[in-house]
Amino acid sequence: QVQLVESGGGLVQAGGSLRLSCAASGRTFTSYAMGWFRQAPGKEREFVAAISRSGASTYNADSVKGRFTISRDNAKNTVSLQMNSLKSEDTAVYYCAADLVSSKERIRTGTGSYDYWGQGTQVTVSS
Repeated sequence: QVQLVESGGGLVQAGGSLRLSCAASGRTFTSYAMGWFRQAPGKEREFVAAISRSGASTYNADSVKGRFTISRDNAKNTVSLQMNSLKSEDTAVYYCAADLVSSKERIRTGTGSYDYWGQGTQVTVSS
């Protein structure tokens, strides 16, 4: 089992930056691809970015390409999301999630593929 704890959310002005972090418990962190999702009020949870088990492969949603960067540190059991050029439409609760996959480079974007979720951290972008 994996426990995930997000941090780093907050209030930022449009055009600003935030860095989210997710700390994972357990000794099998490298067995999981990791993803970030977000959910705005009244909307479904949506995919933001994901990174493979090795960290060599990443994939971003079109809405954040060129602005957000996902990374992971397998030695520290952490995954991060660097968010730049933030927009008001990025306002949401952001969730870290873990996907148990056999392939070191496989990335999936569906919420149903992910096995474990954090509690979420609020990101609010003021315009």
